[in-house]
Amino acid sequence: MKISYIKTPLGFAKITGDENGISAISIADEGEISTEIPFILQEAVTQLQDYFEGKRNNFTFKMNPSGTDFQQKVWQALIEIPFGKTMSYLELSKKLGDVKAIRAVASANGKNPLWIVVPCHRVIGTDGSLTGYAGGLWRKKWLLDHENPSSQQSLF
Repeated sequence: MKISYIKTPLGFAKITGDENGISAISIADEGEISTEIPFILQEAVTQLQDYFEGKRNNFTFKMNPSGTDFQQKVWQALIEIPFGKTMSYLELSKKLGDVKAIRAVASANGKNPLWIVVPCHRVIGTDGSLTGYAGGLWRKKWLLDHENPSSQQSLF
């Protein structure tokens, strides 16, 4: 496994992968920027940087997250949420065919190993609230604002 660290507006992203694809991307408040990026991680690094610069709204590098069949199914459904849009946990459960699986869906969402790329930040509470985000709700809000900037500035 190869690992690289890049600085983002939200902290330090740790990118882990090998020839089979990127297996994990996580965020931390502290870290050290990698001086050299291994070849197998370069495309992911470039696409993440493009995302933060507002030049990209989807990711095409090879991904290889590890998870159960159910988790993989949930993560695939997350990838299908359009850029700039949100979906509730209930809507996601319905999309996956079992409204009663909402807690299992939420759990799989929380175990997403590919920060931003598998956009778990696009899942919100049924009432529109920003709920449960491993990276912190302030990061979730930032990401949603980044993907759907308001045309009107806030007065307060």
